[in-house]
Amino acid sequence: MSSIQTKRVYDPPTAGDGLRVLVDRLWPRGVAKAKLKLDRWAKEIAPSHELRRWYHGDMSRFAEFRRRYLAELAANAPALDELRAQARGRTVTLLTASTQLERSHAAVLAELLTS
Repeated sequence: MSSIQTKRVYDPPTAGDGLRVLVDRLWPRGVAKAKLKLDRWAKEIAPSHELRRWYHGDMSRFAEFRRRYLAELAANAPALDELRAQARGRTVTLLTASTQLERSHAAVLAELLTS
């Protein structure tokens, strides 16, 4: 059984992070690539630029954002399957620059990966 957690890229890495996967399409501002301690950058499973711009942290749109993002993920099954395979039986930390983790694409992805 996999353990999937979310974390902000600005939080320091810990020993319990396991596989650290950045799930943002854009590289986070102010973070040096060497300091992030990243195992994979899975930008192919991040929300599209259009969806990201439409949502832009407007929490009142989260339910619709979630629906649209799940549809994008369903259309990108090979990338999602690859991440699932890497996560199988491991601890995985999905990293994002989002300030509201519980209402971010990382939370939606974590829920999908654990279901």
